[in-house]
Amino acid sequence: MANRAKQKQKPIRRTGGRATAVASPGQSTGDDTEITALSLAPAPLGPAMDAYFKKCMEKLGFVPNVLSAYAFDAAKLGAFVAMYNDLMLAPSGLSKLEREMIAVAVSAQNRCYYCLTAHGAAVRGLSGDPVLGELMVMNYRAARLSQRQRAMLDFAVKLTDTPWAVEEADREDVRRAGFTNRDIWDIAAVTAFFNMSNRVASATDMRPNSVYHGQAR
Repeated sequence: MANRAKQKQKPIRRTGGRATAVASPGQSTGDDTEITALSLAPAPLGPAMDAYFKKCMEKLGFVPNVLSAYAFDAAKLGAFVAMYNDLMLAPSGLSKLEREMIAVAVSAQNRCYYCLTAHGAAVRGLSGDPVLGELMVMNYRAARLSQRQRAMLDFAVKLTDTPWAVEEADREDVRRAGFTNRDIWDIAAVTAFFNMSNRVASATDMRPNSVYHGQAR
């Protein structure tokens, strides 16, 4: 860790196109300033993304480090934000909690520190159950889940671990739990997105905002 190059969190304030660090509330480690192992200078934010970062500060009190990590390339940042918002926040047959549960179950299989920390906090917050959030991070099979939730997560984990083995019997198991064909598409898309995100986070040693550790406890 001592050799990790510093990449400052992308804040709202910018001087001459360069970012100045703004610590997250509850900062206790270097994770809020040493975001990845790659030294990549932030690109200037366009008007839409500048407004998005300001909205994050207003609603969350901080800019998620994953956004700061992607901010070296405006096109990649915009694509990441658009895909995330569509999959996780847009109308779906899956609830927001269910989508966050998929994020955690997939990230647990991939042992992704960033996503387990950030989305574990989201599960705690959306469920109102800190114990469920911790169980999801450690082993979703130990949680008292509904048949619907268990079928959804079993499918997501199989798609993560052995995607070549997914077949019609697996889709039928999910249908029997109450999901439509469109829902299965959404489960698969969220699963695929977090497999991608986990791998980028692991490859770059992406670090979560310290504030996540204390949320919804």
